Amino acid sequence: MAVVIAVPAETLAGERRFALTPDVVKRLRQSKAEVRLQTGGAANAHFRDSDYADTKFAGGVSELYSGANIVLKVQPPSLEEAAQLPQGSILISFLSPGRQPELAKVLRDRNITSLAMELVPRITRAQAMDALSSQASVAGYQAALMAAQLCPKFFPMLTTAAGTIRPARALVIGAGVAGLQAIATCRRLGAIVEAYDVRAAAKEQVESLGAKFVSAVSGAEGSGGYARELTAEEKQQQAEKLAQVVATADAVISTAAIPGRPAPKIISADMVKRMKPGAVIVDLAADGGGNCELTQPGKTISEHGVTIHGPLNVPSTMPVHASEMYAKNLLSLLGLMIDKEGTLKPDWNDEVLKGSLYTHNGAIVHEPTRKAVEGA
Repeated sequence: MAVVIAVPAETLAGERRFALTPDVVKRLRQSKAEVRLQTGGAANAHFRDSDYADTKFAGGVSELYSGANIVLKVQPPSLEEAAQLPQGSILISFLSPGRQPELAKVLRDRNITSLAMELVPRITRAQAMDALSSQASVAGYQAALMAAQLCPKFFPMLTTAAGTIRPARALVIGAGVAGLQAIATCRRLGAIVEAYDVRAAAKEQVESLGAKFVSAVSGAEGSGGYARELTAEEKQQQAEKLAQVVATADAVISTAAIPGRPAPKIISADMVKRMKPGAVIVDLAADGGGNCELTQPGKTISEHGVTIHGPLNVPSTMPVHASEMYAKNLLSLLGLMIDKEGTLKPDWNDEVLKGSLYTHNGAIVHEPTRKAVEGA
């Protein structure tokens, strides 16, 4: 029997992405899978129901989930939504591992196998499924535009009848996917760009984009492409070097985030105080509390003459391309679970599927969440 895939509308306030786009639905149907969408669910992502040719639609979740084997979402379901998921089904979504223990309980108790997109292993084989990276590229691009809009200076050098205007200086903190996209976009806008990262391995990538690499710590590479936890001495060394660079910047974009954990505090209040009047900080880590001590998530404030912008859910501000990339991430992941006849045949020992599991067989698989819910 062909697998039935259900995609509900996103209910989180401000979320505009949708889990499947018309092109990906077409490709899923070619694999003989049945796809069922909630009526009007993709409207906020600027896709009309009529764009999904020959696709089944359901008005409410009861009809949507009837007989469904797999449910696809962008945001974690609310507790109420989770309680409506078909028992024994498979849920694939961002799930904020470690942050929502009550959700984990509901998924466990309803015997739902859930795969968290945050847990997809960061290995070469899984690159096409890496939704953290695809969505971070959107966030990095948007952060550069936000910085340019908030900055009281031109980003590029201009030669005018009134004289030559010097370009703005931008500093990007963190040279992961979001940081590299921010660097590239700031460069395209004409700014002088510096980039800071504790990982020496980032130097080559930063310089390939035409930015100057700044670092105060060597050997800080950790697992999974993230930086390791710094020692107290290294943190002090980092802070001193970073303070010097921050003080000269017209715009600072901070991108240092670790999934499932609070964002590290990198920009202190004292650093902000030393910045130029009119300087801007765009804190992409605001969802995790922010890299700047003064960031107020979801707000734009002014401190010591510096504008501090803490945007939330930045990928949702570009819903068309963000949805397209996310849908392709899901398609690649589903390719490991659905055979050519459209039958659901996941191999839970596959390293990608096994590494992505959050709950399975009536148990919480993600160990940090399990300990938070059930104890040691």
